[in-house]
Amino acid sequence: MNRLASLEHYLQYHAQHQPDKVAVVVDDHETTYGQLWQMVEERAAAIKSTGLQKGAVVAFRTTQTLDFLVEYHAIHWAGGVALPLERDMPEGRFCEVVKRYEDFTAPDDVADILFTTGTTGDSKGVMVSNRAIIADAVNLIDRIGFTPELTFIICGPLNHIGSLSKIFPVVVQGATLYILEGVKDLGKLFHAMDYPCPKVATFMVPATVRILLQLAKKQLASYADKIDFIESGGAPLPPSDMQELCATLPKSRLYNTYASTETGIVCSYNYNDGICLPGCLGNHMKNSEAFITPEGRVACKGETLMTGYANDPERTNEILRDGIVYMADNGEIDAEGRLFLQGRNDDVINIGGYKVTPTEVEDAALSFDGVKDCICISASVPAMGTVLKLLYVAKDGMAIDKRSLAKHIAGQIEAYKVPMRYEQVDSIARTYNGKLNRKYYRQ
Repeated sequence: MNRLASLEHYLQYHAQHQPDKVAVVVDDHETTYGQLWQMVEERAAAIKSTGLQKGAVVAFRTTQTLDFLVEYHAIHWAGGVALPLERDMPEGRFCEVVKRYEDFTAPDDVADILFTTGTTGDSKGVMVSNRAIIADAVNLIDRIGFTPELTFIICGPLNHIGSLSKIFPVVVQGATLYILEGVKDLGKLFHAMDYPCPKVATFMVPATVRILLQLAKKQLASYADKIDFIESGGAPLPPSDMQELCATLPKSRLYNTYASTETGIVCSYNYNDGICLPGCLGNHMKNSEAFITPEGRVACKGETLMTGYANDPERTNEILRDGIVYMADNGEIDAEGRLFLQGRNDDVINIGGYKVTPTEVEDAALSFDGVKDCICISASVPAMGTVLKLLYVAKDGMAIDKRSLAKHIAGQIEAYKVPMRYEQVDSIARTYNGKLNRKYYRQ
């Protein structure tokens, strides 16, 4: 099949050529491609009857439901721009966002406005075109191997690029999407894996992978023959978790992917390759390219890039220039063309003239038996100035000796990177999509 103009054209194609194929499963209820497309067409007609103008923005709350998919595709088919917002966004904030874009008309071919998570600054509305969506789909199909026979389990929020982007290759390939309401109930995740199909796959943020390994590793291992692949994003997995997941699922492809709302899906690395390179995000994909600027920052170009920030040309020009998006991530590319991240420029902590990337400290701490979660932050100490502090969560029922933890970390990384302060806490602040919320801890 030649590349089509939008996801909706692929939906229409599959509705015509395989109308009885299951497109979506939610709460054990199956919806075929024929049924889904009929619902999308009917909803699109209703939206158009309200007088919607081409390029107008339609904001709506995200739910992990069939209704979300119908609304999302119908807005596109009606000529509008979909703006999926967090389901629990306060009503006042929701109304502010609606008002921000009520007089805004998006450029041609823009399909979505996606809000960034705002862990390092104010949330911004990223415009994503149909061209970028299809290019993302092709990247994922080509590199990760989405096939028409696959059932892909989505358990993350559909207003974020990490999970939303997995709809793209599923629809293009005419595969099956299985939607879950998060992974708080691991029983429902394994129930989804029991769905009668040849292979299943899913996307998980590193925090979810760690939960699975800590609470349900044996049960996860029982699906080793059925799990085609697991993709992770948002941040590279800690090396200890990578190795443990490889041992648990020796036959599955396991990917670390580099992606952002602004760049789309750019690089990915199957670390279940017998080498399991820490911090590696692989070579760039078919429709994208990553390179390192003279300042050591990651920059990307290609078909998957954003169109810009909606109604904000000043911010757009700060990172998108001449078809290149300049990221805040520091990185390097090795002789094999593989991308390695070295932390975000905003996250680096300056300790006595030395620059410390907190993820290095966190990876070392997470390899210590008993540490369930952690974050490395800066702290002020009288007469010493800024020092490193590790906040950590202990596994249930385990007591952690701070001196032993510090000694373990010292055996993993350089002395100046070893935290001076340690504090056990009940939980670590994370964003709704599982990333460490470093902004929360900044002084």
